Amino acid sequence: MESGSKQRRRQHHFVLVHGACHGAWCWYKVGTLLSSAGHRVTALDMAACGASPGRAEEVPSFEEYSRPLLAAVAGLPPDEKAVLVGHSFGGLNLALAMERYPDRVAVAVFVAAAMPAAGKPMAFVLEQVWQQEHPADRYMDCKFETGGDPQHPVETFRLVPQYLKQRLYQLSPPEDLTLAVAMVRPSQRFQDDATMKGDVLTAERYGAVRRVCVVAEDDATVPAAFQRRMASWNPGTEVMGLQGADHMAMLSKPRELSELLMEIADKYII
Repeated sequence: MESGSKQRRRQHHFVLVHGACHGAWCWYKVGTLLSSAGHRVTALDMAACGASPGRAEEVPSFEEYSRPLLAAVAGLPPDEKAVLVGHSFGGLNLALAMERYPDRVAVAVFVAAAMPAAGKPMAFVLEQVWQQEHPADRYMDCKFETGGDPQHPVETFRLVPQYLKQRLYQLSPPEDLTLAVAMVRPSQRFQDDATMKGDVLTAERYGAVRRVCVVAEDDATVPAAFQRRMASWNPGTEVMGLQGADHMAMLSKPRELSELLMEIADKYII
């Protein structure tokens, strides 16, 4: 017990990345628990998400959408490596940061997240994820709109209350669903983006970063079995299950997820 207690007192830097249409706000429980345990926490808003200014259709590329994370990792002190934690669509942001800065990442944690495979473009895993969703009413009544430059229209989508309630937050406290309904913003899917379709993640960089897949066992959006399948595309990935977690594991099981994150950091950071 004493040894474990000493390990837990080690301080780590957790960088938290949200999923589509969400923002840094969705980490408020986990961020508080990690900070209270003595760790440094950076919860980021991707471009045009959360409290970030601008509109989704104004974000020109997936790289620009990911810029807040890329800048945060590039700006780490020379002797520091961060624990990157990505949720849902945020797994793709993690993958890009891992490919660009593999030496700055101690371990990457994918929480109910898209986990691309080395040797393939990121668009591949995104297409696979979409195929897992209910085909008959895949997006229910989520709002899809086209805007921006008429010469180069951009499609955005917004998650509506019923979809949030049934697919993402079905096990989360009702007040967190209320928060989400008030806070979610439109987002792009970037399915035709050059970085998504053209850039192949390499085994030498992306594939060399240690990673953990945290499976939300009661996810109604991305089935637990498919979360494990994505992990199997990446040899050496450690898989941990989180029982009773819906897609928003940081809200339905915040304490359990925080404990897992600290356990992972203690294990992978020497």
